[in-house]
Amino acid sequence: MSDAFVNHNSRNDQIDHTPSDRSDFPVSKECEKFNNHTLLEGMTSISALINGIRDGINCRTIEKIYFDREKMHSKGKELGFLRAVSTEFGFEIELTDADAIDRMTIGSTHGGIVAHCGERPLPSLEAAFLKNGTFACSDGFFVMLEGIEDPYNFGYALRSLYAAGVDGVILSPRNWMGAAGVVARASAGASERLPMAVCEPDNAVKMFHERQYRVLCAGIRDSVGLYEANMKRPLLLVVGGEKRGISRMVLDQADQVVRIDYGRDFRGSLSAASAATVLGFEVLRQNSSK
Repeated sequence: MSDAFVNHNSRNDQIDHTPSDRSDFPVSKECEKFNNHTLLEGMTSISALINGIRDGINCRTIEKIYFDREKMHSKGKELGFLRAVSTEFGFEIELTDADAIDRMTIGSTHGGIVAHCGERPLPSLEAAFLKNGTFACSDGFFVMLEGIEDPYNFGYALRSLYAAGVDGVILSPRNWMGAAGVVARASAGASERLPMAVCEPDNAVKMFHERQYRVLCAGIRDSVGLYEANMKRPLLLVVGGEKRGISRMVLDQADQVVRIDYGRDFRGSLSAASAATVLGFEVLRQNSSK
């Protein structure tokens, strides 16, 4: 069997780039700590944000670093680095205890280092195209994620796409970054390093077509296997979530629908993160000669 995605009618949400105080992801016990502020856990996420800011990809601010004082010696290198860049990025470092950090965080992978950050407003796709940056690339590989509702799934997808060499990610208008701590942790910091822009899905397809990009949608109906599909750059790949999937309007505009064939009879669908991984690395394979 092949990968299955649910098709729904397109949505007409109004684009609002004003940061929200809460995430549009469904609230879970694990995510509710992140609904009213943004915390990045651990040096992997914090370093990724610092590099994203330096590269001009991310405009999120770092407001304060909480550091477990009991780890000042075992993690002296990390503390020294943070002190060295604190003036450059305008944040203070507060030494605190492990219990205080544990109350802030979800898991135990933070290593005693947590960053309290500001919001990350995402530009519109039109503004991203006008800026002389990644989205101005005439031979790029971009991915639009539509209908993904779980922040962990979203983060895992971003991790794989970053590793596969995606140039940028386009998102539907919603507050994807409200659960930034969860997303950053799931993506191993990739969410803070990836160029992102916001656009209504059907408009995004039109804009990429105008720039001579081929548009492929992951799906099953009227599809071809991914190993038979032309996934050469320049390419926009659209991947939908397991529940809401890709809107019919986007599917109708696609140049081709691509499916992932299974190794046995299986009527379930891959997670969006798994589908993005398989498809993203096939794009990398087909373009590896460049």
